[in-house]
Amino acid sequence: MKSSAWPRPLFVVDVEGNGATPPDLVEIAAVPVEDGTPRPDQARTWLIRPPAPIPARISRITGITDAMTADAPTWPDVAADVQGLLDGAWICAHSAHVEYGVLTRHMPAWRPAGIIDTLRLARATFKGHRGFSLDALIAHTGIRLDEVAGTRHRAGYDANATAFLLTRLASHYDTWEALAARAVPPGMPGLPAPAEPEEQTLW
Repeated sequence: MKSSAWPRPLFVVDVEGNGATPPDLVEIAAVPVEDGTPRPDQARTWLIRPPAPIPARISRITGITDAMTADAPTWPDVAADVQGLLDGAWICAHSAHVEYGVLTRHMPAWRPAGIIDTLRLARATFKGHRGFSLDALIAHTGIRLDEVAGTRHRAGYDANATAFLLTRLASHYDTWEALAARAVPPGMPGLPAPAEPEEQTLW
């Protein structure tokens, strides 16, 4: 896909929660993708102090502890900053229903331009492949993440990994519209409008 076909702004987003139902935000990362190139140097990350303690089982997965968030801002402290960045932007995530659900619950007035799900896109692109977790797809596509800072299951690392996966998947499509038609989940913003049928003319 040509670099000019990519929309702006576009952010690959990852969120980490505290395991509550519904989840409270603990960390958010947003990595911009400009003209088909991830820009880790321009990534934004917010560590957030949740209203309830982080269970030990969640800390074992993410590595984020109550001690790490003790001096972090609460969600109301960063909400305007996050929404100001993401409002009107295309958003990409792996299993995007998670990020979309959490963010819309925390930002009811948030209106993204569209939602791209790399899980859905990978299933359409690699038909017959077995294993569509982020780790499995990174291995399948041969993406190197040696220079990506952080660790797996931290928002910044996972957002960067997903950004590189998105650009690798995009190489299989000629236009953004073709990609979006396969990557936007039903009921989420961004699906291309169906083509209007040609008017029948009597000759």
